[in-house]
Formats: sequence, structure tokens, C-alpha cells
Amino acid sequence: MSTLYNLYKTKIVKKILVKFKYTSIMQVPKLNKIVINVGINYKNLNKKNYLNILENLKIITCQKPILTKSKKSISNFKIRTGMAIGYKVTLRRKNMWNFLDKLIFIAIPRIRDFRGYNSNIIDINGNLNIGIREHTIFPEIIYENIKYIHGMNISIVLNNGFKKESYYLFKKLNFPFLN
Repeated sequence: MSTLYNLYKTKIVKKILVKFKYTSIMQVPKLNKIVINVGINYKNLNKKNYLNILENLKIITCQKPILTKSKKSISNFKIRTGMAIGYKVTLRRKNMWNFLDKLIFIAIPRIRDFRGYNSNIIDINGNLNIGIREHTIFPEIIYENIKYIHGMNISIVLNNGFKKESYYLFKKLNFPFLN
């Protein structure tokens, strides 16, 4: 299993129990899933680039992405019902911990001019949402095969927790915050 998962199970859970005075281990916030979304821009893309984005996401996450389609028409964005608008991957269990390990220790340090994330990226429910502008920060991507640079949105969802407990959990998982 991942080193982060071992750290979470052996040390972090005990620290959270003591710090927040929980009576049960079930009250401790736990990672539920990681959702990765990539939006498609129709003006700049052709069919080959759609497949390129699909392959890049498959390489990064080690899981096949799902094509997301629009539910309703929006004339201002020139989107019709049923039109493909992006790709989505939901990671759970072992894949989730391996991706989080890779994200924190390998990919985020490769971001150019990166100083850390603000604590405002954690919402009221304790979920963490980050946006990445270039998918090239992941080590699996081969620079010679890049035809189109795209960004992605990464949502780390917890099963329970509030902003304070979640911030403490992510801080103990070595997530790079400013303060």
C-alpha cells in the first residue's frame, strides 16, 4: 500500500483522536474518493486531441476516464444537450492513495513558481479542491507526445469532517499549504 496510507493508519488517526477529543475512531475524517475532471474546449480541439486527453488521463490515473455529457443546452456557450463536455475519473481505495502520494510528493513540487496553496481551497464540508493548469507536471507524461496542454480539477472528498479537522488532516498528510 501507499506510504501515505500507512502514515494515516498508524499515526495520523491517533493524533486526530487526541487533538479533537473524539470518543470513536469512526469520527475521524477519512478520505472517501478523489475525482479528477478535465473539460474539453471545442474551439481549439479536433478528434485526435480528444483521444490524446483521454490517453493522458488514463496514464496519469491508471484508470479509464468516463466521458461526461451536458444535461441541458446553454446557448451562450454553444452547448447542446448530450454534447460531450469533458472526462471524469473517480479514484477509490488503493488507486486513490497511490494517486495522492504521487500528487503530493512528485507532481505538486514540479509546478513552476509554486509557493503553496491557501487554506481557502478547503470548503465547509472539509473537501479539498485544486486546479492544475498543465498536465505535464505528472512524471508519466512524455513530452514528445504532447499535442495539447490541458488542465484539470482535482477534488479530494472526505466522508465526514469540518474545515478545521480537514485542514489538520491534510497538513499531517504533508499537503503544501502556505501557513
